[in-house]
Amino acid sequence: MVNAEKFEGNKIAVLGCGKIGEALVRGMLESGFAARRQIHVSARRAPRAEWLSETFGVAATLDNADAARGAEVVVLALKPSLVLPVVSEVAEALAPGVLLVSVAASVTTAQIERQAGAGSAVVRAMPNTPALIGQGMTALASGTRVSPAQLQLARALFCSVGRAVVVEERHLDAVTGLSASGPAFIYMVIESLAEGGVRVGLPRDLALELAAQTVVGAGGMVLATGEHPAKLKDAVTTPAGCTVDGILELEAGGLRVALIKAVSRAAERAGRLADAAHR
Repeated sequence: MVNAEKFEGNKIAVLGCGKIGEALVRGMLESGFAARRQIHVSARRAPRAEWLSETFGVAATLDNADAARGAEVVVLALKPSLVLPVVSEVAEALAPGVLLVSVAASVTTAQIERQAGAGSAVVRAMPNTPALIGQGMTALASGTRVSPAQLQLARALFCSVGRAVVVEERHLDAVTGLSASGPAFIYMVIESLAEGGVRVGLPRDLALELAAQTVVGAGGMVLATGEHPAKLKDAVTTPAGCTVDGILELEAGGLRVALIKAVSRAAERAGRLADAAHR
């Protein structure tokens, strides 16, 4: 978590508080971005609302409009098919100048702006599942009515669950293919590395721990040093050493091309889903 800012308003509402919403609530509290009294959430079922209230000490309700009423920030932590209906449901309860933050794929800022009415500012966020453990990567794109201060507020909110960057909305399909779908690709890499360890004699649990931490450490090196991955790779690959033999096998197996194609195909699919949602 890199967030050092605090929410100075009175109320943040998280509507449809499922796994991502829960991660944001936990992140906001643990990072100090917001206090319990500032956070209001809504859920679809009473047991879920009760659990959220008891676990985090925040106000919880089944009424989306009640949760959103008077909030300076409303997070739409909803499935894409529910975003516009819920925005319509709460529109009359929204405060003037409210910041709406949607984590749903495919639903554009323009669509949400039209549904919310004049005066609402909209930011789209594309987080990924490591946000659940405070290691997320989120890309943010602003609509036409978002002020610099509101965009910074949205960025600070998502920094409470990892890292956050600002991109143009037209890049969000590419972001989906890379960082939103990317954890699934990396899980396959970890699984394969661990299987390799088992093949050469390591116990499975040990091989999995070694593989997972190796991926964590390698990613941390890229972020901490700012060096190009190729340069870091070369630092590990000593002349006539064992690493170069492994790299030759990866190149022969097409790992590099396969990962590039995986990101491209996932991004293309995201674009088709977005096009279908706009029809």
